Amino acid sequence: MKNQILAPSLLSADFADLGNEIKKIENNQGGAVHIDVMDGSFVPEITYGEPVIRSIRKLTKLPFDVHLMVDKPELHVDSFALAGADWITFHFEATSHAHRVIQMIHEKGKKAGVSLCPGTSVAALSEILPCADIILVMTVNPGWGGQKLIPSCVEKVAELKKYREEHGLNYKISVDGGVNNETLGSVIDAGADIVVSGSCFFNGSLKWS
Repeated sequence: MKNQILAPSLLSADFADLGNEIKKIENNQGGAVHIDVMDGSFVPEITYGEPVIRSIRKLTKLPFDVHLMVDKPELHVDSFALAGADWITFHFEATSHAHRVIQMIHEKGKKAGVSLCPGTSVAALSEILPCADIILVMTVNPGWGGQKLIPSCVEKVAELKKYREEHGLNYKISVDGGVNNETLGSVIDAGADIVVSGSCFFNGSLKWS
Protein backbone atom coordinates (compact mmCIF):
# COMPACT_ATOMS: atom_id res chain seq x y z
CA MET A 1 0.00 0.00 0.00
CA LYS A 2 1.48 3.35 -1.00
CA ASN A 3 -0.54 5.71 1.14
CA GLN A 4 -1.68 3.58 4.07
CA ILE A 5 0.25 2.81 7.26
CA LEU A 6 0.34 -0.78 8.49
CA ALA A 7 0.32 -0.93 12.30
CA PRO A 8 0.72 -4.55 13.46
CA SER A 9 -0.78 -5.24 16.87
CA LEU A 10 1.55 -6.65 19.51
CA LEU A 11 -1.46 -8.36 21.08
CA SER A 12 -0.89 -11.19 18.59
CA ALA A 13 2.90 -11.25 18.96
CA ASP A 14 4.99 -13.80 20.85
CA PHE A 15 5.41 -12.08 24.23
CA ALA A 16 8.43 -14.24 24.98
CA ASP A 17 10.28 -12.80 21.99
CA LEU A 18 9.12 -9.21 21.59
CA GLY A 19 12.49 -8.03 20.30
CA ASN A 20 12.31 -10.27 17.24
CA GLU A 21 8.61 -9.61 16.81
CA ILE A 22 9.33 -5.88 16.56
CA LYS A 23 12.05 -6.62 14.00
CA LYS A 24 9.41 -8.57 12.06
CA ILE A 25 7.27 -5.42 11.99
CA GLU A 26 10.20 -3.34 10.75
CA ASN A 27 11.14 -5.88 8.09
CA ASN A 28 7.63 -6.38 6.73
CA GLN A 29 6.50 -2.85 5.89
CA GLY A 30 5.17 -1.94 9.33
CA GLY A 31 4.89 1.80 9.78
CA ALA A 32 3.91 1.80 13.45
CA VAL A 33 3.62 -0.59 16.39
CA HIS A 34 0.05 -0.89 17.69
CA ILE A 35 0.00 -1.56 21.44
CA ASP A 36 -3.31 -2.58 23.03
CA VAL A 37 -3.48 -1.67 26.72
CA MET A 38 -6.38 -3.41 28.50
CA ASP A 39 -7.34 -2.85 32.12
CA GLY A 40 -9.74 -5.69 32.93
CA SER A 41 -12.50 -3.15 33.47
CA PHE A 42 -13.34 -1.33 30.25
CA VAL A 43 -12.62 -4.66 28.57
CA PRO A 44 -12.44 -8.04 30.36
CA GLU A 45 -8.83 -8.88 29.55
CA ILE A 46 -5.64 -7.44 31.08
CA THR A 47 -2.57 -7.03 28.89
CA TYR A 48 0.46 -4.87 29.68
CA GLY A 49 1.23 -1.40 30.93
CA GLU A 50 3.87 1.29 31.03
CA PRO A 51 6.83 -0.90 32.14
CA VAL A 52 6.54 -3.13 29.07
CA ILE A 53 6.24 -0.16 26.72
CA ARG A 54 9.20 1.52 28.39
CA SER A 55 11.30 -1.63 28.06
CA ILE A 56 10.66 -2.08 24.32
CA ARG A 57 10.83 1.60 23.40
CA LYS A 58 14.58 1.33 22.80
CA LEU A 59 14.13 -1.50 20.28
CA THR A 60 12.72 0.56 17.42
CA LYS A 61 12.27 4.07 16.08
CA LEU A 62 8.82 3.24 14.73
CA PRO A 63 6.02 5.26 16.33
CA PHE A 64 4.21 3.54 19.19
CA ASP A 65 0.47 3.60 18.57
CA VAL A 66 -0.83 3.07 22.11
CA HIS A 67 -4.51 2.11 22.23
CA LEU A 68 -5.90 2.62 25.73
CA MET A 69 -8.82 0.26 26.31
CA VAL A 70 -9.13 1.56 29.86
CA ASP A 71 -11.64 3.37 32.02
CA LYS A 72 -10.84 7.01 32.82
CA PRO A 73 -7.98 7.38 30.31
CA GLU A 74 -7.33 10.88 31.64
CA LEU A 75 -5.62 9.23 34.62
CA HIS A 76 -3.06 7.51 32.39
CA VAL A 77 -2.07 10.00 29.70
CA ASP A 78 0.99 11.30 31.54
CA SER A 79 2.45 7.89 32.37
CA PHE A 80 2.04 6.45 28.88
CA ALA A 81 3.49 9.58 27.32
CA LEU A 82 6.54 9.19 29.57
CA ALA A 83 6.77 5.47 28.76
CA GLY A 84 7.29 6.24 25.07
CA ALA A 85 3.90 6.46 23.35
CA ASP A 86 3.85 8.61 20.21
CA TRP A 87 0.14 8.29 19.47
CA ILE A 88 -2.28 7.87 22.36
CA THR A 89 -5.77 6.67 21.48
CA PHE A 90 -8.53 6.42 24.06
CA HIS A 91 -12.13 5.26 23.84
CA PHE A 92 -14.84 7.87 23.54
CA GLU A 93 -17.04 5.60 25.68
CA ALA A 94 -14.49 5.42 28.52
CA THR A 95 -14.59 9.05 29.67
CA SER A 96 -17.02 11.91 30.20
CA HIS A 97 -14.36 14.42 29.16
CA ALA A 98 -13.15 13.42 25.70
CA HIS A 99 -12.24 16.96 24.67
CA ARG A 100 -10.11 17.42 27.78
CA VAL A 101 -8.32 14.11 27.23
CA ILE A 102 -7.38 15.24 23.72
CA GLN A 103 -6.01 18.46 25.20
CA MET A 104 -3.97 16.50 27.74
CA ILE A 105 -2.45 14.33 25.02
CA HIS A 106 -1.56 17.36 22.91
CA GLU A 107 0.00 19.07 25.92
CA LYS A 108 2.42 16.12 26.09
CA GLY A 109 3.36 16.64 22.45
CA LYS A 110 1.65 13.44 21.30
CA LYS A 111 -0.90 12.70 18.60
CA ALA A 112 -4.39 12.23 20.04
CA GLY A 113 -6.63 9.43 18.85
CA VAL A 114 -10.26 8.71 19.67
CA SER A 115 -11.70 5.23 19.25
CA LEU A 116 -15.32 4.24 18.86
CA CYS A 117 -16.80 0.83 19.56
CA PRO A 118 -19.17 -0.89 17.11
CA GLY A 119 -22.17 0.42 19.05
CA THR A 120 -21.09 4.08 18.88
CA SER A 121 -22.06 6.26 15.91
CA VAL A 122 -19.77 8.64 14.08
CA ALA A 123 -22.27 11.41 14.87
CA ALA A 124 -21.45 11.09 18.57
CA LEU A 125 -17.93 12.36 17.81
CA SER A 126 -18.94 15.45 15.84
CA GLU A 127 -17.82 17.94 18.51
CA ILE A 128 -14.33 16.48 18.85
CA LEU A 129 -13.49 15.52 15.26
CA PRO A 130 -11.86 18.91 14.60
CA CYS A 131 -9.48 18.33 17.54
CA ALA A 132 -8.44 14.73 16.98
CA ASP A 133 -5.43 13.51 15.00
CA ILE A 134 -6.67 9.93 14.59
CA ILE A 135 -10.10 8.31 14.67
CA LEU A 136 -9.87 4.59 15.35
CA VAL A 137 -12.85 2.60 14.13
CA MET A 138 -13.21 -0.68 15.98
CA THR A 139 -14.48 -3.25 13.51
CA VAL A 140 -14.83 -5.84 16.29
CA ASN A 141 -15.89 -5.48 19.89
CA PRO A 142 -12.76 -4.49 21.82
CA GLY A 143 -11.04 -6.86 24.18
CA TRP A 144 -10.12 -10.00 22.27
CA GLY A 145 -7.93 -10.84 19.31
CA GLY A 146 -8.93 -13.12 16.46
CA GLN A 147 -12.51 -11.87 15.99
CA LYS A 148 -14.26 -11.54 12.64
CA LEU A 149 -14.70 -8.06 11.20
CA ILE A 150 -18.21 -6.59 11.53
CA PRO A 151 -19.02 -5.42 7.97
CA SER A 152 -21.36 -2.59 9.05
CA CYS A 153 -18.50 -0.94 10.91
CA VAL A 154 -16.66 -0.39 7.63
CA GLU A 155 -19.43 2.04 6.68
CA LYS A 156 -18.19 4.29 9.50
CA VAL A 157 -14.84 4.56 7.74
CA ALA A 158 -16.50 5.87 4.60
CA GLU A 159 -18.64 8.22 6.70
CA LEU A 160 -15.58 9.61 8.46
CA LYS A 161 -13.78 10.11 5.16
CA LYS A 162 -16.75 12.00 3.70
CA TYR A 163 -17.09 14.14 6.85
CA ARG A 164 -13.37 14.98 6.74
CA GLU A 165 -13.62 16.11 3.14
CA GLU A 166 -16.78 18.14 3.66
CA HIS A 167 -15.41 19.96 6.71
CA GLY A 168 -11.79 20.36 5.66
CA LEU A 169 -10.41 18.34 8.59
CA ASN A 170 -7.11 16.47 8.83
CA TYR A 171 -7.61 13.46 11.10
CA LYS A 172 -6.37 10.06 9.98
CA ILE A 173 -8.77 7.12 9.96
CA SER A 174 -7.56 3.91 11.56
CA VAL A 175 -9.24 0.50 11.50
CA ASP A 176 -8.72 -2.22 14.09
CA GLY A 177 -10.27 -5.68 14.23
CA GLY A 178 -10.58 -8.68 11.95
CA VAL A 179 -8.34 -7.30 9.21
CA ASN A 180 -7.05 -10.12 7.01
CA ASN A 181 -6.61 -10.75 3.30
CA GLU A 182 -10.36 -11.13 2.82
CA THR A 183 -11.27 -7.85 4.54
CA LEU A 184 -8.23 -5.66 3.85
CA GLY A 185 -9.52 -4.43 0.50
CA SER A 186 -12.84 -3.28 1.94
CA VAL A 187 -11.30 -1.13 4.66
CA ILE A 188 -8.79 0.40 2.23
CA ASP A 189 -11.53 1.14 -0.29
CA ALA A 190 -13.65 2.73 2.43
CA GLY A 191 -10.86 5.18 3.23
CA ALA A 192 -8.66 3.79 6.01
CA ASP A 193 -5.30 5.54 6.40
CA ILE A 194 -3.95 3.28 9.17
CA VAL A 195 -4.62 -0.45 9.23
CA VAL A 196 -4.14 -2.50 12.40
CA SER A 197 -3.60 -6.22 11.87
CA GLY A 198 -2.80 -8.79 14.52
CA SER A 199 -2.90 -12.52 13.98
CA CYS A 200 -2.89 -12.29 10.18
CA PHE A 201 0.28 -10.21 10.25
CA PHE A 202 2.17 -12.26 12.80
CA ASN A 203 1.33 -15.62 11.23
CA GLY A 204 2.84 -14.30 8.02
CA SER A 205 -0.23 -14.55 5.83
CA LEU A 206 -1.10 -10.84 5.38
CA LYS A 207 -0.51 -9.68 1.82
CA TRP A 208 0.51 -6.05 2.14
CA SER A 209 2.01 -4.54 -0.99
